[in-house]
Amino acid sequence: MGLDMVLKVAGVGLVVAIMAIMLEQTGKKEQATFVTLAGVVVVLYIVIEGVSQVFSLVRSVFQLY
Repeated sequence: MGLDMVLKVAGVGLVVAIMAIMLEQTGKKEQATFVTLAGVVVVLYIVIEGVSQVFSLVRSVFQLY
């Protein structure tokens, strides 16, 4: 979970940054904003998925359910 999640987030950030820069230079600032917002949503989904795995691990270790 550790390095894999970091690499996913970094990859999404890199792609979003490149796309946003390209769109802003062509004068499409609204689309660049939407691309950035979509990138934030994707990263939040990845992070929430990771947190869910951590909670599942804690539950199984302490046998809460």
